[in-house]
Amino acid sequence: MGVLANLQTFAAEFYVSAAASLTDALKEIGAIYEKKSGDKIYFNFGASSFLAYQIEQGAPADIFFSADEARIDALEKKNLIVKETRKSRLSNSLVVVVAADRGAAISNTKDLVSEKVKRIALAETRTVPAGIYAREFLQKQNLWVSLQSKIVPTENVRGALAAVEAGNADAAIVYKTDAAISKKVKIAYEIPAKDSPAISYPSALVKDAKNPESAKAFLKFLESDQTAEIFRKFGFIVLK
Repeated sequence: MGVLANLQTFAAEFYVSAAASLTDALKEIGAIYEKKSGDKIYFNFGASSFLAYQIEQGAPADIFFSADEARIDALEKKNLIVKETRKSRLSNSLVVVVAADRGAAISNTKDLVSEKVKRIALAETRTVPAGIYAREFLQKQNLWVSLQSKIVPTENVRGALAAVEAGNADAAIVYKTDAAISKKVKIAYEIPAKDSPAISYPSALVKDAKNPESAKAFLKFLESDQTAEIFRKFGFIVLK
């Protein structure tokens, strides 16, 4: 009886696969929603490219919240998301971070080429949105080729941040929202919006969602003023 008494009954359970950069904001939003609805949300955070691959392979997911449009585009072409539920809710900005204590002196991105920066951590630049955005920016600045030997690839944007925190890289290009959650790094340079690729975070209901109605209710909650305030607190740009 004691074991049964401790089991909690939820109104519904559903799975949300979301970009790693959304971790802190969605955990706070999820806790509020669970209390409000009685539902249980299981979050799966990681690189958007890997999460999309998992969905293609049939991994449990009711909602996909990507850090770029390309991953959602690919799933939509394969009829793996419900097209009419797709919305772009957020944007972000890119920053160059260094160690908070005695980090490299960087005042612009051209300083990345100098001798004071030997290793630059980036999320994987071919498939992970944060890495793709960073690569596109560096290519636009004509710095990509000259920085090739310094690049330290990481699994996702949180990995790039962790590399600087651990002293395994002198600098990293990450989202501003990631820089904001770490006391071990500081922003050395904020990349102007005019120089940055367009950053968009779309979400959608997954076609094979096990609890589509509950997932749709959470998607609706993500459009509320309450969640907008939380996203802004974590540094996201909320799109109207």
